[in-house]
Amino acid sequence: MREKISLVCTECESRNYNASKKKGDAERFTARKYCPKCGKYTIHKEGK
Repeated sequence: MREKISLVCTECESRNYNASKKKGDAERFTARKYCPKCGKYTIHKEGK
């Protein structure tokens, strides 16, 4: 089973992407994605 999560930019705090991860994973999901608001690649973390 997978759960839907939203990815939040660490610099501007905007929610840009949606993703899914395995249910029950304790660690938070992170990815390096392009942020259109910042105009550059930043680290995006799993939002609450």
